Amino acid sequence: MPTDTPIGREARTLPGVELLWSGRVSEHIDDAVAERHILDAEESTRLAAFVRDADRDSYAVAHVMLRRLLGEQLGQAPEAVTLTREPCTSCGGPHGRPVVPGSPVHFSLSHTSGLVMIALATAQVGIDVERVPDDPGVVADVAAQLHPRERTELAALSAADHATAFARCWTRKEALLKATGVGLNEDVALTYVGAGPQPAVTADWLLADLPADRGYTAAVAVRLTTPVAQ
Repeated sequence: MPTDTPIGREARTLPGVELLWSGRVSEHIDDAVAERHILDAEESTRLAAFVRDADRDSYAVAHVMLRRLLGEQLGQAPEAVTLTREPCTSCGGPHGRPVVPGSPVHFSLSHTSGLVMIALATAQVGIDVERVPDDPGVVADVAAQLHPRERTELAALSAADHATAFARCWTRKEALLKATGVGLNEDVALTYVGAGPQPAVTADWLLADLPADRGYTAAVAVRLTTPVAQ
């Protein structure tokens, strides 16, 4: 039986978030392969195009589980759920937020290095999970592109804390950019999410760090229906 990750499958006490799910690819891949027939034509084509087994397995687990969760939420068979993308909010291209047309259910998924996370919500939502990088050069190069306040916060930390704080900041940022629909088309220096122990507070979005396996960081962003006074 698959062992639950720190989230497993649960409803969270976050406004607008209905369900968070996480799982290790190694513990779900056999089931995902057996159920890959529920994927649509586009998903099946993308699955077959992966060269690396690890990438293929992560995609299979993420998309099979997403369809199962959406099917349960919508009262449909997983294979009957229609998925499409909204126009990008930055360029108008067909690569914006993934959606179920006409449905009030919003969703987001993320997978990296053997771990998958999925969020379902009643409002725009984004989720991200990342492995904490072990290459200081990569951390330094990417951190130099962040918001000025985030760079200052990272610079104040000890070398031992730098990689984890960077990964924490990055997952917050990517979760928010996924939720807005702009993704990494936006300059990552523009939006401040914070690199400290607590994510930034914004008027329109709730940012929250999520528990994850050791060596990973994760975050979720959901649009607030009642804006927070600042």
